[in-house]
Amino acid sequence: MTGRFTDHLRAISQPTWENAVNHRFITALYAGEVPDAAMKNYLIQDYRFLDSFLVLIGAAITQADTLEARLRFGRFAGMISSDEDTYFQRAFAALGINEAEAAKNPDTAPTAGFKAIMREAAATGSYPVILSVLNVAEWLYYEWASAAPQPLPENFIYAEWVTLHDNPDFNAFVAFIRSELDRTGPNAPDICEAFFKRAVVLEEQFFDAAYA
Repeated sequence: MTGRFTDHLRAISQPTWENAVNHRFITALYAGEVPDAAMKNYLIQDYRFLDSFLVLIGAAITQADTLEARLRFGRFAGMISSDEDTYFQRAFAALGINEAEAAKNPDTAPTAGFKAIMREAAATGSYPVILSVLNVAEWLYYEWASAAPQPLPENFIYAEWVTLHDNPDFNAFVAFIRSELDRTGPNAPDICEAFFKRAVVLEEQFFDAAYA
């Protein structure tokens, strides 16, 4: 294989990857024009990932083969548990989402699928597999966020969701997890490809489900 392993994974996931990055939900997000009902659905469902996502990050810390990598994952877990969690609470308040409303909204099929694949990847104990799912979750979001036209919408619900996925620290983390998967993934290409492609399909379905 020539070139980067992560570029190969993205290439074999087309056109689903591009469909997700250029989804109508993303286009509306850029403009600050996602209908409130769709934005509520999206944020309620996205917040459901937090527990499973932290399980995935914890597995990355456990299975990483260097101290530097463990420290990077630990710092990222701290950001998810603070800055991103705070955003959700503020956005829920601004959209009038209370705990009861969020609780009665059942998991969509893509949400259930994402929670399952994160825990499945963690349970494999395979660092490259964990990285494959993590790269879809973070790299795909970086791709659409970094392409957002300027200026961003005035409403923080939209603007901060973009900047949470396009800022120097986040961008450096995406570069790091890509480099880690480039380094380790070629040792287990088939299973990495399978998990990566499944996760990309779930990303497109997750954006679709916001409008359901």
